[in-house]
Amino acid sequence: MTSMPMLAGIASTVIFASSTLPMLLKAHRTRDLGSYSLGHMLLANLGNLIHSLYVFSLPAGPIWALHGFYTVSTALMLVWFVRYANLPIASRPQMGVLSDAAATGDP
Repeated sequence: MTSMPMLAGIASTVIFASSTLPMLLKAHRTRDLGSYSLGHMLLANLGNLIHSLYVFSLPAGPIWALHGFYTVSTALMLVWFVRYANLPIASRPQMGVLSDAAATGDP
């Protein structure tokens, strides 16, 4: 039988990871990371690295999964930021964006 704290940990891990997935998918699909800062990405990764010392001293459980997910997520965002943040707007894929002419109906 699983304890209430363990069930809460599993549920919160699923909820937190689910809330982050749309951001990751959008960042990967559009390669538009202009709303993020390099400082934030670096500090988030440093924080995850230091927090790992604490998390991995705990018994294996949902917190390991959640921390692992956040560590991978922030590392991916940093890699994508460094790789795509300096792309000129014209070279970014424009998925689902209509040109001005198409949006107004002008030929």
